Amino acid sequence: MNWKLLLATFGTVFLAELGDKTQLATLSFAAANRGAFWCVFAGSALALIATSLIATFVGGALARYLPVRYVSLSAGVLFIVIGAIVVIRTLTTAT
Repeated sequence: MNWKLLLATFGTVFLAELGDKTQLATLSFAAANRGAFWCVFAGSALALIATSLIATFVGGALARYLPVRYVSLSAGVLFIVIGAIVVIRTLTTAT
């Protein structure tokens, strides 16, 4: 097992998820459903596992056919586009 890769991936995803809207949604579910800690924890953990599994398979498949540079660039552009859409929607619905 490549422990350096495992720890780098864990650290990067952990830091990226801190304060993320996924974490805030989980916090909201936990606050609204006192006593259902394990249900909220299991649901959020399973969702993160499922999305990570999908991303890993798609990333692995894309890397077979495209250079890693293009995959990374596309992911960055997609991230910016989604962020712009969220900002635009927020600004247009707030007025």
